[in-house]
Amino acid sequence: MIDIGSRADHLEKLLGDPWDAGNPAGFAAAVAADEREETAAAAEAALDDFGLHAEFVPRALGGRLERLDDMVELMRSVYRRDPALGLGRGGQLLPTVNLWTAGSPEQCRDAADLLLDNRRITCAVHELAHGNDIAASSFAAQRVGSSLRLSGRKESISNFDRADALVVLARTGASNGPRAHSLLFFGADLLDPSQVRVLPRFRSVGLRGLRLGGMEAAGLQVPGSALLGAEGTGVDTVVRAFQVTRMAFPAMSTAVLDTALRVTLRHTRRRTLYGREAAAIPMVRTILAEAFADLLICEALSRAATRALQLCPQAGSVHAPAVKYLVAGLLTDAIERLSMVMGSEFYRRDGEHAIFQKLARDIKPVAFAHIARAACLSALLPQMPGLLSRSWRDPALAPDALFAPAAELPELDLPALRLSAGGRDPLAASLPTALDEELPSAVRPLAEEHIRAFAALAEAGASLRARQLAIDAEVPVRRLAARYTAALAAAACLGVHRTAPAGDFLGRPHWLVAALTRLRAVEGPSGAQLPPGIEDALIEEVRDRYDRGLSFGLSARPYA
Repeated sequence: MIDIGSRADHLEKLLGDPWDAGNPAGFAAAVAADEREETAAAAEAALDDFGLHAEFVPRALGGRLERLDDMVELMRSVYRRDPALGLGRGGQLLPTVNLWTAGSPEQCRDAADLLLDNRRITCAVHELAHGNDIAASSFAAQRVGSSLRLSGRKESISNFDRADALVVLARTGASNGPRAHSLLFFGADLLDPSQVRVLPRFRSVGLRGLRLGGMEAAGLQVPGSALLGAEGTGVDTVVRAFQVTRMAFPAMSTAVLDTALRVTLRHTRRRTLYGREAAAIPMVRTILAEAFADLLICEALSRAATRALQLCPQAGSVHAPAVKYLVAGLLTDAIERLSMVMGSEFYRRDGEHAIFQKLARDIKPVAFAHIARAACLSALLPQMPGLLSRSWRDPALAPDALFAPAAELPELDLPALRLSAGGRDPLAASLPTALDEELPSAVRPLAEEHIRAFAALAEAGASLRARQLAIDAEVPVRRLAARYTAALAAAACLGVHRTAPAGDFLGRPHWLVAALTRLRAVEGPSGAQLPPGIEDALIEEVRDRYDRGLSFGLSARPYA
C-alpha cells in the first residue's frame, strides 16, 4: 500500500502546476471549462490515470480506502484546482458509504469492480419537494412478484447521465414510520427509456461543471435482489452514512479556501498601492491572517472528527453536523472577506486571477448541500443536554490519535456508526482538561475563557427541556448548539497544538492564539481582533509557505 504522502505527490504531478496557463488541468482550463458548464477533460483523464475511485474502495475489496482523513487530504488536491471536479469525483463517497455499510458481499464486490474500472455510481436520496426530510420521500418501490416496480421523481442527481449504477432511496412501506423506506442498488442499464424519463439538467450559479440531472420513473422494474440491506432500513442506513459525508465534503472544501488565499496573496504581493505592495496594507494583512487562522481551525476540527469516526464511531452523530455547521460557515465567510481584498479582480472571468470568481461561487453550496447549516443545529439540539452534562461532569484527555499527524487508527468500521452518541463526545470532554497541560502564557488566558464559556454552556444545557429542542427551537436555544461547535473546534485546536512535533509551526503558540481568538465569537468571528504580534507571525508563515509551494492547511504539504 503506497502511503498517503506518496499518493498525494503522484496526483499533484499528474495534475501539474495549476498556474501554468498551458496546463490542460490547470486553473485556466478549469475556468474555461466552467464557462462551458463542464469540467476540464484533461483533469478528468488525469484522475482516471491515477485511479481516483480506488480511494473510495476499502482495501479488502482491492481499493485504497483505509483512513478517512487520508482520503480527505488527497481529495484536497482536486478541490483546490476545481471544486466542481472535486465534488463530481468525491461524490462517489455518497453511494459507496451506503454500500459498504449495508451491502451484501456480492453488492459490495460489484460496486468495487465498477469503481476500480474508473466507472461511476450515483446516489439518488433527496427529492426537491421534501428537502432534507428524507423520511418524507415519495419515490416508491412496490413489490410485484420477485421484482420491484419503481415510480416517482428523483431530481438533482450528480452525474446521473454518466452513472453506470445507482443507489436509490425508495418508499417500500405504506406508512410514514421509520421502516417505510429502503435502499436499492442496481445498474443504469436497467433504466428502460420507455419507463424512465430523463429530466432536464439543472443549471447552477456555482459548481457549473457538476452535472446535475434527474429521472421520473413510471413502472420501472428492477429485480428484488436490488434491495441494499434489509427492507425498511433505508433511512437508518442513509442517516448513518451521512455522518461520513457531512463531515468529509466540508473537510475537502478547505482546499477551496487554500486556493482563494493563495490567489489573494499572489495578487496583493504583485500590486503596488501607496508606494508599497498591497499585501503590506494593514487591513489586507489582517484579512489574510484571519483567513489563514480560519483555515487552520477548519482543518483541526475536520481532522479530529474524521479520525473520531474510526477511534470512537459513536460520536459521528455529533461531529458530522458540527463540522458541517462550523466549517462551512468559516469557509464561506473567509472567502467573502478575501473577495474584498481582491477588489475588481474578484469578479474577473479572464486573466490569471479568474479562478477566484469561480471559487467564490463554488464555495456557496458547502453551506447548504445535502443539509443546510440551520438543519445541522437542529440535528445537534436533541443530544445537547446529555453531551454537555457528561462532558463537563467527566472530563477526559482525548487520545493523541485524534490530532497527531502520524498516529495509527483502528480499521474503519462503517456499520459501527450509531444514530446517537449516547452523551459521549471525547472531543468535548477533553476541553476542560486543557489547563492540566503546560500552555504558553499567551494561550492560557484564552483557554481559560473557552473553558468558562463551556461551563456556562453546560449550565444552560442542564435547564433545557425536550420541548425546547424540537425543529422549531427558538434562536437563543439554537445558539447554544452553535456555541457547542465552537467548543469542539477549540478542543481540536488545543489537541493539534499539544501533539504537534517539537519546533513545528503548529507547536508554537501564534496560530493557536489566533484560532482561539477567532473562535471566541463564532456567530461573528470577524469581530474578534488578533492580538498584536500574532498577525505578524501568521503573515510570515503564510508568505513562507507560499514561496515554498506548501499548502496553507495543517499538513503544509507540497503542491505542484
